[in-house]
Amino acid sequence: MALNISAVERETGLSKDVLRMWERRYGFPKPQRDDNGERQYTAAEIAKLHAIKRLMDVGMRPGKIIHGALDELNALAEARTPAPAAPLPPDFEHDLVAMLRSHDAPGLQHTLANLLMRQGLQKFVLETVTPLNRAVGEAWMRGELQVFEEHLYTEQLQVALRTAINAFPRQTGTPKVLLTTFPGEQHGLGLLMVEALLVPEGAQCISLGIQTPLEDIRRAALAHKVQLVALSFSGAFPVRQATEGLAALRRELPSSITLWAGGEMTRRVRKTLPGVILIPDLAASIGALKSWRVHWAQASAWLAAQGER
Repeated sequence: MALNISAVERETGLSKDVLRMWERRYGFPKPQRDDNGERQYTAAEIAKLHAIKRLMDVGMRPGKIIHGALDELNALAEARTPAPAAPLPPDFEHDLVAMLRSHDAPGLQHTLANLLMRQGLQKFVLETVTPLNRAVGEAWMRGELQVFEEHLYTEQLQVALRTAINAFPRQTGTPKVLLTTFPGEQHGLGLLMVEALLVPEGAQCISLGIQTPLEDIRRAALAHKVQLVALSFSGAFPVRQATEGLAALRRELPSSITLWAGGEMTRRVRKTLPGVILIPDLAASIGALKSWRVHWAQASAWLAAQGER
């Protein structure tokens, strides 16, 4: 069964412009034409496009992978895509919700601190915080928690994460990462979770907090001489507002600065954003950082070789 270019765009999340550009630049995909001259993509091409999109979502560049075989791309995607966090034991979820309902802030703080100490910062974020956020959110939606009780959880979690992050020595390596959200995005926990994953990897993280105007993001990126700007989006943030803002910010930032967009909202983006790396899965930020470092090292070596000539 073959699909036309509009159907492939909906199916893969790759825009028509990107598909046409890859066809010209890389010779893939190579669709046939129907009687009306419309492009027709085979199931094998669509499967490969899916694999390429998965790898792009964790920071890989299409030019490096587009000529790989489907089996190789799928294996690489499986290796780089983080496994979903295991669900928390039901008793633990129940006990934590009970602490929130009884307003036991010291007990909650003690529980989070003990888990963080046993697991380490990155494992705590991926294996405990991620499913715990979901459990608390679901308890609130079921009416088991009030808003102020959910806020208590968020505040105690932020305290635990900031304490652990500050225990790491101030990094002086690369990259230097600017973290923030767009105006209208009031959820900052995602920023802190990303910082908690990147700091143990040796990244320098500069957080501006939430709701930073685009012009101030540009100015801060230049003032701090960052190599990466990372933006967090909650699931409720409007997709159109996000994509338009990202496109505008990309035009304002130098091409040497990489732009990341992460969070639940990015799962609903159905087109490729030129110059923007989408990171829908929190754990994928570690893989994206490693990919950035490989590319940066290659670019630095090439520049050094040109200087010697």
